[in-house]
Amino acid sequence: MIGFLGEYEATLDAKGRFLLPSGFRKQLTEADVKFVISRGFEKCLALYPQKSWEPIIQRINRLNDFDPKVRAFRRQFLGGATEVELDTAGRLLLPPTLKEFAGLQKDIILVAALDKIEIWDAAKYKQLFEDFSPEAFSDLAGEVMAENQAPKKSTDE
Repeated sequence: MIGFLGEYEATLDAKGRFLLPSGFRKQLTEADVKFVISRGFEKCLALYPQKSWEPIIQRINRLNDFDPKVRAFRRQFLGGATEVELDTAGRLLLPPTLKEFAGLQKDIILVAALDKIEIWDAAKYKQLFEDFSPEAFSDLAGEVMAENQAPKKSTDE
């Protein structure tokens, strides 16, 4: 499993291409040239290395196709998903429909999200942090991380 780290600025050219930052390229193997790009859960894009995408697809394939929620999820999650490949200059081309979905202009920020990289419009990404107080972040961290903690053993045992 890949565990990306970092946050990098990039610029889209007139054709919708951007240079994958060297900080992320260093975290990939030389074989990692194919990616799948799709809509993110927020107004951003999600860039998955092929090896991260494959287990997700396997899991989605096992879902019950007779469940309308599954069909809605597949439509939303897989709609627009596109395979992209690094060109010889280390650039990726964003599909126009996905670029429009995320409202990407010229300045973008690529953000590590464990097994994927999120691609945000720079202004929208910066706004996320301006709208989120340190107290709200602390509360969120306590809530999210508490759910994943193993129960503590008593020292009386």
